Amino acid sequence: MNLYRRLDNYLAAHADNAGPVRGTASAPRLGMIWLAANLVVTTLLTGTLFVPGVSMGTAFAMIVVGTLLGAVVLTLVGNIGTRTGLPTMALTRAPFGTRGSYVPVAANVVVLMGWSWVQAMLAGITVDALIAQTTGFSNPVLFSVLCQLIVVLLAIFGHEGIAKVEPWLAVAMLIVIATIFYTAFTAFAPAEYAAIAPEPELGLTGSVVLDIVVATAISWTVLSADINRMGRSSRANFLGAGLGYSASTIIAMSLGAVALAYVVLGGGDARVFDPTLLVEHFGAPIAIVVFLSVMATNTMVVYGMVTTTVNTVPGSRLKFLPTALVLGAISIVGATWMALLDQFTDFLIMIGSLFVPVFAVMVVDYYLLKRRSYSADILSSRGGRYWYTGGFNPIALGVWALGAAASLVLTYVYPLPIGATLPTFALTFALYLALSWRERGRHDGGGQRHLADAAEEGSTTAEPA
Repeated sequence: MNLYRRLDNYLAAHADNAGPVRGTASAPRLGMIWLAANLVVTTLLTGTLFVPGVSMGTAFAMIVVGTLLGAVVLTLVGNIGTRTGLPTMALTRAPFGTRGSYVPVAANVVVLMGWSWVQAMLAGITVDALIAQTTGFSNPVLFSVLCQLIVVLLAIFGHEGIAKVEPWLAVAMLIVIATIFYTAFTAFAPAEYAAIAPEPELGLTGSVVLDIVVATAISWTVLSADINRMGRSSRANFLGAGLGYSASTIIAMSLGAVALAYVVLGGGDARVFDPTLLVEHFGAPIAIVVFLSVMATNTMVVYGMVTTTVNTVPGSRLKFLPTALVLGAISIVGATWMALLDQFTDFLIMIGSLFVPVFAVMVVDYYLLKRRSYSADILSSRGGRYWYTGGFNPIALGVWALGAAASLVLTYVYPLPIGATLPTFALTFALYLALSWRERGRHDGGGQRHLADAAEEGSTTAEPA
């Protein structure tokens, strides 16, 4: 057996799978996992998008409100993972159909690929700024590609080590955050930050800020069941994930807004979503921590993208190594598309338009239609109650498409004062509930049996519809 085959077999044996897992994590443990996962520079830099487009007061208010609203969806979806033991994309088989779930899975891969490009660029730009300061040489595209190459290698060979190191990087990020807050508020009084006049010509409003903040939560919700299935109870899910996600997001985004306001008050060049801002105004050591944080997070993003792809079809797996190499190559080439950073707001809106309807459908399906109980049929590759019509649920897929279209229309054609996210969620929720209400009568709601038990007993035989 040659080296490639041995390596492929080893990676396949040690890769995460989409089967049910019985969690043991407590609420504090889940809270720390979410704190580590979301206390990253991308969340911090998202906060730099808001000021001076809106006032500091509006930015803070929308950050808090949007985070809490997003956390509701995140924990509701995460709780399905806790109760069943399945990751998020595997759970989409129940509402969308065994084959229909390929649609949200494909969308998830596209979104994760976009995130990998963004984070590779942020890492490359940070390295470029540090090297340019010392040598005068500058080539951000080159450094972005090199950073992504390292990330792909880490995702294939070292993701377990990164998962262990990431909580410590979160501690380092807390030190960075405390340093920036201290520097900012010793240089200028809180009243001076509050007095910064908003600039409407930047095209930002409170509703747009709200949409961006909620879209950030939605982008994390694609992984919520993956993480929260490690929780030992629903209480651990709602308390741990809810508080961990909310605290890290509010702190990191607020810091981003303060950091940019600090630059504005100091008469500097206020560049949004630019890590070199931190390098120039807060020092190289902070930039090094930012770089390591981005690299660690991006490694887990690329690894998640690969495992999502190889586990798409229940009971069948694509080979890990060739899948990782193909997706890794695409992510490396995409890291040269530096213009994506200028379209970051549109990227977040795209995430919202794709996944807000997905999660509205999932919440309705599990909590209202299936009465908080998915059967072992969800583990089957064919047949059973989640087969619908040839493996597709046309109602769920149609409502998802309408919801996605409505989100884009309400964002770009007929923008509403309250943004597009909440109306899209409400519309999709109501439509799917109304069109699928008769499905509720086919489920007795006898309580959720953890699917790890069914898997252990080999109980994956299709049940009668």
